Amino acid sequence: MLPPAATLNAADTVPAKHIHSSLNKIKHPINIVRWTPEGRRCLTGSSSGEFTLWNGTAFNFETIMQAHDSAVRAAAYSHSEDWLVSADHDGAVKYWQPNFNNVKVIQAHNDPIRDLAFSPNDGKFVTACDDASLKIFDFAAGTEESVLTGHNWDAKSVDWHPTKGLLVSGSKDHQVKLWDPRTGRCLTTLHGHKNTISKTAFEPTQGQLLATCARDKTARVFDLRMMRDVCLLRGSEQDISTLTWHPFLPSLLTTGGSEGNILHYLLDEPNPPPGIIPSLLPYDSPDPSNAPAQTIYPAHKVQYAHDFAVWSLDWHPIGHILASGSNDRVTRFWTRPRPGETLCFNDRYHIGEAAAEAQGTWDRRGGRRMMREDEEQEMEDEAEGLVDQKMPAKQAILPGIPGLAVASGFPRDGTSTGGAQFPQPQIPGMGGLPGGVPFPDNIGSMNPAEFAALIAEGKFMVPPPFGGPGQGIPPPPPNFDFSKLPPGIFPNFPPPGFPPMPPPNINGPILAGNGPVLPGNGPGLPGIGTEGGGGGGGSVRRRAPLPSQQESLMEEQRRGKYRTAR
Repeated sequence: MLPPAATLNAADTVPAKHIHSSLNKIKHPINIVRWTPEGRRCLTGSSSGEFTLWNGTAFNFETIMQAHDSAVRAAAYSHSEDWLVSADHDGAVKYWQPNFNNVKVIQAHNDPIRDLAFSPNDGKFVTACDDASLKIFDFAAGTEESVLTGHNWDAKSVDWHPTKGLLVSGSKDHQVKLWDPRTGRCLTTLHGHKNTISKTAFEPTQGQLLATCARDKTARVFDLRMMRDVCLLRGSEQDISTLTWHPFLPSLLTTGGSEGNILHYLLDEPNPPPGIIPSLLPYDSPDPSNAPAQTIYPAHKVQYAHDFAVWSLDWHPIGHILASGSNDRVTRFWTRPRPGETLCFNDRYHIGEAAAEAQGTWDRRGGRRMMREDEEQEMEDEAEGLVDQKMPAKQAILPGIPGLAVASGFPRDGTSTGGAQFPQPQIPGMGGLPGGVPFPDNIGSMNPAEFAALIAEGKFMVPPPFGGPGQGIPPPPPNFDFSKLPPGIFPNFPPPGFPPMPPPNINGPILAGNGPVLPGNGPGLPGIGTEGGGGGGGSVRRRAPLPSQQESLMEEQRRGKYRTAR
């Protein structure tokens, strides 16, 4: 199949086929869905304040991060594709680089920010807030330039014209306003909706049309040259919560409903249901200024796309995949069906679970099993790719013998304050140290005369000789220098047949057993890291680099997918 840019046929680009559902291990409502500018990944923002990245080819989990302290409410990429700006429920705005490095935080409002948009040259951005105001900020300086007031209730949506100095905003007061960003003056107010405006968006290619939707179950398309509505989009039985334009086909408009439906409209095809006479566009009527708006009905309905309200829709930059985020905590991906493919129109997303099960196009048990398997796979991917941004470095592992439990019943020796003292390990067959007897910390570097004096005064309990009846030979502590011990402390050690103990602090290659030990892997206990080692206890868990698009495609081809050209 050719890409949409090659055909420029909106009817062939309608994303009617469901291809994947992505969900996190810990599920939260998805408020924002945004494709990265190059289209390799899809970014979602949830009510928990997390950003999740999904692969743009296999749609599997890639990484997750705690981006905000409260729910993510808005996000937009700059036109230069160099920056991402996001806003949250607490009124904070954050700047992100393409690698999701947070470089700046602005407290733009004290109430939830509902929408934001960049200016055509990326020099400024505008926010819409529940305090009924719009604010324009200088992007480079991060400073507030002007405040636009005029709405009588919460401002729910805002957009900046793709080429002109023109703003549009929608509010809970049922009004759509156009603003001059230079002067902050309201140019005009568009009336037509009878409930809260949920989304306003300029058409991105030519910029002559403006789409709005509201909780009155309708969407409208305004012509900025006439300053009036030219299309009335009907057919939704639910309040419309969001809408989006196709990135380069101005006749394709998609809306998302408050109960989970997704409707696709072709503005050049009225598609009236049987028994309804098609109406004319105002352009074709004798009196364009006073003619009623043309009523457009959906070219395609996905009635059961989600279980709850669809909060966000976004097109892939190429225009062949639509991503939707919903209050049902699932991100779904939709694409155009292949020529002649009809099975997708009878799936559970189009006719419902009960009807699809009756027709045999969906198995309830199998569907649940597949969903469970998908969840398990996502949990595995998330466990592998999870990056805890605030995780401190791991503490050094307590010295001891691997596989032996650390004793907890030893009395304190009184040398530490606040209870910050490690318990002392026990060695099988030797018993514990007597109560009140401290364990020397510097036994490895202690002067032999001083060590002998401790033993003579009874301040240090000498373990019984190794190799006795029923006693094993535990390994020595790491980097222990036996030459500093007084003669006769460990008789007959090492036992006959055992190789001699290597000298301490070996950093070069030595032979141990049947094979070489690499440099830096000197004597020591398994699991106890040394300085400079890659697996030391002080290392920080880090995520491997994100897979490239080519690697993801090759992995899918190994699974038997995407081998033939569409």
